[in-house]
Amino acid sequence: MNIGNLRLPCRWTGVVVVAMMACSLWSCGKRAASQPTDEAVTDSAALMAEWAEGSTRIDPEDVAERGEEIRAQKRLICFDLDGTLTQHKTPLSPENRTVLDSLRQHYQLVMCGGGSCERIYNQMNQYPIDILGNYSMQESRVEDGQLKIIRQETVHPDTARVLAICAALRQKYGYTEYEGESVEFHPSGMMTFGLLGTKADKAAKLAFDPDKRKRQAMFREVCDSFPQYAVFIGGTTSFDLAELKFNKYAAVMRYAREHGFTKEQVLFVGDDLGDGGNDSHIRLYGMDYIQITDYTKLPEKLHFLYAQP
Repeated sequence: MNIGNLRLPCRWTGVVVVAMMACSLWSCGKRAASQPTDEAVTDSAALMAEWAEGSTRIDPEDVAERGEEIRAQKRLICFDLDGTLTQHKTPLSPENRTVLDSLRQHYQLVMCGGGSCERIYNQMNQYPIDILGNYSMQESRVEDGQLKIIRQETVHPDTARVLAICAALRQKYGYTEYEGESVEFHPSGMMTFGLLGTKADKAAKLAFDPDKRKRQAMFREVCDSFPQYAVFIGGTTSFDLAELKFNKYAAVMRYAREHGFTKEQVLFVGDDLGDGGNDSHIRLYGMDYIQITDYTKLPEKLHFLYAQP
C-alpha cells in the first residue's frame, strides 16, 4: 500500500485506514498533501504515529540477536546532540568523544540538530564532524581545523504575526511572564518560542518541563496556529518552528544521497523521537534508530557497533 510516495508493507494496511481516520482531526496531519516526497517531508507522517511506534527502533534484544548484521549493514551514523551526546547545551564529555573517535574508524558520522552549525560545533568542543544545523537549513564541514559553512538557506517569517500568535497562546496557557524576548528569530528564519523567554535562568529551564507534559498539552494548538510550519517540542522550555520541508529525516536523507548512502545503510542515534520531538520524523518515516534515554549511557548503548567480534 502507498500513501503518497511512502510505501507501506502489506501487514500494515489494516491499521492505516484507522490511523488516517483518527488523524484527520489533527491539523498537523492535514498539511500532508502539498509535500508528498522524502525531499520535503512534513507532518503528514503524524498519521502513522500510533502504530509505527518502535517499528524501526533497535533495542538491546535486536543487538543480541543480530548485532553483527547491523554492524555490517550500516555505513552512516547520524547523531542528535542535546540529550544524546550531551546534557542540554553542555560540552561534549571525554567519554562520549571517545565513542565518536571509535565509531569514525568504521562509519561516516554526521551531526543533525535543531541549532546552528556553529553552536553545535562549539558545544562539541570543536570536534571535526560534518553538521546539519537548523533542521537542514545549514550545513558545515571542518577544513584545516576551521568550521566552514557550505550551505545556508534562509526564510523570512512575518515577525509581527508570529509575535501576536505567541502572545495569544501565552495568554491562554498562562505564560504571560517571561525573561527576555517572547520569541527568538534566528538568522536562518527559524524561530524558537520559549515559554520562559529567551533570557530565562538555565536551572529554571532545566526544571520547567522535564517530561514535556506542559508543552505536549499545547502542542496541537501550536501546530494549528502555525499551519505553514513544522513544530517541534525543542530544548527544555520551547517550541521550534521551521518551514515544513525542514526536519531531521529530510536532512539526513539529503546528506545520505549526496554521499552515496541508501536509507538502509543509515542509523540515527537520538533521544527525542516521541510525537512532537525534534527527532520524531526519523521514527515516523521508518529510519532505523537507537533511542538514548541517558546520554551518560551512550558508550554502553553503542559499544556493539565498534567492539571487536
